[in-house]
Amino acid sequence: MLSAKTVQVVKATVPALKDKGLDITRRMYQILFRNEEIRDLFNQSHHGETGSQPRSLALAVLAYAENIDRLEALGPMVERIAQKHVALSILPEHYPHVGTALLQAIRDVLGPAATDEIMDAWAEAYGFLADVLIGRERVIYGEQVAQPGGWTGYRDFVIDRVTTESDIIKSFYLKPADGGALMAFKPGQYLTFRFDLPGHGSVVRNYSLSCAPGTDHYRISVKREPAPAGNPAAGPGLVSGYLHDHGGPGTVLKVAAPAGDFFLDDPVAERPVVLLSGGVGLTPMVSMLDSIVAAGAGRPTLFVHGTRSGAHHAMKDHVRAVAASHPGVKAVTFYEQPGPQDVPGRDFDHAGMITPEWLGRIVPHTDADFYFCGPKPFMRLLARTLTDLGVDRDRLHYEFFGPADELYA
Repeated sequence: MLSAKTVQVVKATVPALKDKGLDITRRMYQILFRNEEIRDLFNQSHHGETGSQPRSLALAVLAYAENIDRLEALGPMVERIAQKHVALSILPEHYPHVGTALLQAIRDVLGPAATDEIMDAWAEAYGFLADVLIGRERVIYGEQVAQPGGWTGYRDFVIDRVTTESDIIKSFYLKPADGGALMAFKPGQYLTFRFDLPGHGSVVRNYSLSCAPGTDHYRISVKREPAPAGNPAAGPGLVSGYLHDHGGPGTVLKVAAPAGDFFLDDPVAERPVVLLSGGVGLTPMVSMLDSIVAAGAGRPTLFVHGTRSGAHHAMKDHVRAVAASHPGVKAVTFYEQPGPQDVPGRDFDHAGMITPEWLGRIVPHTDADFYFCGPKPFMRLLARTLTDLGVDRDRLHYEFFGPADELYA
C-alpha cells in the first residue's frame, strides 16, 4: 500500500495538476515518443496539439491524485485503461518507460516547485498504479488466451468481403487467415489494427465491431475521414482512406483480440434498453441490436440514430427490417439536413437533430438502460439531458475517448 506521506503529498499536488496537468501530459508524450518502439504502440491520431489522449491522461492523473486516499473510486478508470492497454499490446516492460517520461515531465513543467519530496511521492504513486494495471492486464490477457479462438498480440485476418453502407461508410468482413476459430466478444467492444503503410511506418487504429457475436466473421464499419493537413499520420483519415481505397477482398490485416469496457450488459435482460447513436457511432449499437434480436428474448429496445442525410445513413435497411420483424424493437431516425431524395416516413422520421425536448418525451422510464456513442457534443448532450431527466448514472453506458467526468463538465 501507499505510505501515508505519499498520499498526503500527492493530494497536495492537485491544484498544480488542475493548472498544469495538460502541459505535463503533453510533455510526457513528447519524451516518451522519442522511443520509436514505444511510439508505435499508440494510436497517433489521438495525439498532437489537438489530440484527445493528452487531455484524457491529464484528467486521469488528476482523478488519481484526487482519489488516492480512496482507491476503490478508481475502479472504472482502471478497467478502462487496462482494456485499452491490452488492445494495444502494452506489456509490463513498457511501464518503466512511461514512468520515467511522466516524472521527467513533472519536473520539466513544474520547475523548482517539483521538490524532491513531490518527485519521490509521485514515483511511489506511479509504481503502485502501474502494479495495479499490470495485474489487471495480466488477468485479461489470460482470459483471452483461455477462450476458444483466443489470442494475444496481433493475428492475421483476411478481408473476406466489403459492402458499401453509405456514401462515406464501408463494412469489412474479416476471417482468420489461419482458418482457426474466432474468439467471442461482447457487443459494443472493438478491435485494434496495426498497419504498416508505406511512408508512414507502423500505424495503430481502433474500430468497433458492428456485428453480433456468434458468426464465422468479424465485421467493422469504417467511415472515410478527411485526411488532415500538415501531418496525415496524426489523423484518422490516413487509415480509413487506405481501407476504403485498398482494403479489398484478400487484403491481410493485423488484428488484436476484441477489447473494451463498453458493452451490452445482457441481451436477454428484461429491462428496456435505449440505443442512441450519432453518425458512425451506430456501429457498436448495431452490434447490440443484433445481439438482442439473436438472443430471442424480446427485450424492449428503442434504437435512435441521428445522421446528416440519407447519403450518410449506414445500415438503414437492416435496422428498419429488424424493427419491422420484431415487435419489441422500435427504430427512430433523425436527418440533420435531409436531401431532396430523402422521404419522411420512408427514409427518416424527424428532420433536425435529437433534442433534449424530444428525449424528454420518449424516455420510457428512468429504469431503462441507455447506451450511446457518437461525436463528443452529441455525447455531452445525451449525458446531461438524461441525467436531468432523472436517469441514474449507473444506467448510462457510453463509448467515450476520455474520462467520464468530461461528459458532464
